[in-house]
This record gives sequence, structure tokens and C-alpha cells, in this order.
Amino acid sequence: MSANRFLDLLKDEGVTVVEVGNWREHNRNHVGPWGPVHGVMIHHTVTSGSERTVEICRDGYAGLPGPLCHGVITKDGRVHLVGYGRSNHAGLGDDDVLRAVIAEKRLPPDNEANTDGNRHFYGFECENLGDGEDPWTDEQLDAIERVSAAVCRHHGWTERSVIGHLEWQPGKIDPKGFTMDSMRERIGERLK
Repeated sequence: MSANRFLDLLKDEGVTVVEVGNWREHNRNHVGPWGPVHGVMIHHTVTSGSERTVEICRDGYAGLPGPLCHGVITKDGRVHLVGYGRSNHAGLGDDDVLRAVIAEKRLPPDNEANTDGNRHFYGFECENLGDGEDPWTDEQLDAIERVSAAVCRHHGWTERSVIGHLEWQPGKIDPKGFTMDSMRERIGERLK
């Protein structure tokens, strides 16, 4: 899908979108392919402060250049688009998990990191400290549900194509503070 179509789909799903700079062309495509894309991955940022969080996710940091996702979901539920194409969000993960996402089956345990996830997933970083105590706002959870449903609807995917980083890469804990099963249930209801 084109970047413009992506923007339209999010708006059609009722998402409040903030376009950040040249997000349509901001990507890591020069270091490897983006696609075929098979799913949506949800993360938490381990940051606080919306402006700084968006800046980090757009520009990256020493050792990990941006964009670090396609959209940043801030506490107020707005989705800040910071990139489109390959982004540094998923890293290496489990090929068995990717096969389950493609087949839309229950996910196996992620026990290896042998497959490039940046190639295969849309990524949404969500402003949260990730300590299990920083609250997730209703607006934020609603936005996660909506962006996931919008992408799934376009591709003809079910909620089984939406995963958390913790389900992809051994040792990751994000998103912490809600379960991906509960979020997939919400997305499934929205897709009905």
C-alpha cells in the first residue's frame, strides 16, 4: 500500500493522525527490503514526554538510526507518523512466529532470533515507561486497536496478524501493562 493510502486508512478508522516531517520518504529501505509485509507489531518506548518520544522514534539514537517505527502512539491517543517503509523496530525474531503470523495461527514460543522482522512488520511504538506501573490510557489502547484494525482490514488479515515485540524476539517484554491476547480480542471485535 502507498503511504497516502496508509494515511487514509488510519483516518477512515477514526485515528487522530499527526504527520511528522517527510514521513512518507523517511525509511531504512537503503539497507534492505521492506516486504512482503505480514503483520503489525506493537511496542512500548521506555520513554515519557510525547514530544521527546516522537523525536527519538523519528531520528533514532546512537547505534540505532531512525525511523524506529511507522507511527508513535502518544498518551493522548494521537498517532504521529514518523516513517514509511523499512524501519528499525522489530529486529531479529523467530521464523516459527513469522510462519504462525502468516498462517494466522496461535503463536509458538519465541525461542530464536533468526529472521529479519524489520522487513515483515508494520511497527507502532507506544509512549510508555514499560515498567508495568506507567498507565496505558484508554485513548492509547483505543488507538492501538484502531491502527491495527486499519492495517489488517486493508490486507485482509485477522487479529492474529497483530503481535507484540515480546512474542517475536526472545528477551523482549514489550508491550508491558496489557496482554496482546486482550488487544487481539479488541481488534477482532472491531474487524467484525
